[in-house]
Amino acid sequence: MRSWQSLASVSLAPLVFGLALGGCGPSYVRGSHDPSIDNAAMGTGLDKDDIQHMLSENLNHLRTSPVMDLWRSHRSQDTVSIFPFQNDTTEHLEPQLQAILGEAETWLVEANIVTMVSRERQNQMIAEVEGQQHPAFNHAHIAQYAKQLGVKYFLTGKVSANDERAEAARRVQYTFFMQVIDVETGVIRWQHKSYVTKAVK
Repeated sequence: MRSWQSLASVSLAPLVFGLALGGCGPSYVRGSHDPSIDNAAMGTGLDKDDIQHMLSENLNHLRTSPVMDLWRSHRSQDTVSIFPFQNDTTEHLEPQLQAILGEAETWLVEANIVTMVSRERQNQMIAEVEGQQHPAFNHAHIAQYAKQLGVKYFLTGKVSANDERAEAARRVQYTFFMQVIDVETGVIRWQHKSYVTKAVK
């Protein structure tokens, strides 16, 4: 018959082993409990902090621009649509650019000084301009899309980058442009740019 000491050691072994494994595994943290987890850069791509910085700088400039004063004087009679931003970098930024579009559209809706045309209607307009067989978005045809939508102004932009490498280091300097264009005349009524730099040291 086994002694009680040997039985105890056998019964406690799985518990000790489980605790050891638990201590070596990943630790999951919720951002609302630890906001600092968003502070660290995890790569050279654009993250939420970068998007908020670029948008804040550009939209704050738009807030006090002459075209914004014009829209205020027209008391929501001007129609505006937002079109996709062009990615002129080698980075995969499509999800981030979609987030920027949504944030900018929400900002204009909440400003309540223009009539926003939903981006959901753009697919239909793109198909009418490009043809039903190949209804892919083409930045060169934005003005045509806007006319089809019947809007007076459209907001768009692009992201470009300067990518530099030296030995194990890498630095990516992003430039983020936003502009408001008059559909009828093609005149740029507002434009601004902001910068974000990411690096691997």
